[in-house]
Amino acid sequence: MKKVVLLGVLLVLTQITFAQKKEKLFNGKNLDGWIIYGTEKWYVEDGLLISESGPDKGYGYLGTEGDYDDFEITLEFKQEANGNSGVFIRSTVDGTKVSGWQVEVAPPGSDTGGIYESYGRGWLIKPDPEKDKALKFGDWNKMRIVVKGDNVTSYLNGTEMVNFTDSKIGEGKGGVLLQIHDGGGIKVYWRNIVLKKL
Repeated sequence: MKKVVLLGVLLVLTQITFAQKKEKLFNGKNLDGWIIYGTEKWYVEDGLLISESGPDKGYGYLGTEGDYDDFEITLEFKQEANGNSGVFIRSTVDGTKVSGWQVEVAPPGSDTGGIYESYGRGWLIKPDPEKDKALKFGDWNKMRIVVKGDNVTSYLNGTEMVNFTDSKIGEGKGGVLLQIHDGGGIKVYWRNIVLKKL
């Protein structure tokens, strides 16, 4: 009987520990905990985080104040117009020049879920073309990214898009960033951005 009670207590403590590790990166009210890079628009409306091209039509980033090493992040996004964006991991920004790795968020046929290294090696891996059907353009999509050591796995609406291992990513240090691509005409909605440290 004591073993059963002890096992029950351990299970509860384990669940509490995992629950405590989850962090809501976006509070649905304002941009507390984030830093804007560039002149593109980042704002909150009706509980949604909205990224939109500004008059400069340049690159723009919204980055976390803190850095994250090993983590799992889940978020939802909805693309309007071009919708070319991305989620950067272990990345830093100087002005609007980003150093790090992007998990692509893009229009149909443009490799959503693939991994791109900015100002470096370029595309590291793209999803198989048939996986593009997982993207619901103009509707809400759920993305999950798992970053552990030198491995990154991306999922879109439950479909594994890529599973990639790279020593350079393993050495990376930095925060999480959302991107607006240059060129103008981009608008992407974001919600339910939750990170769990691993």
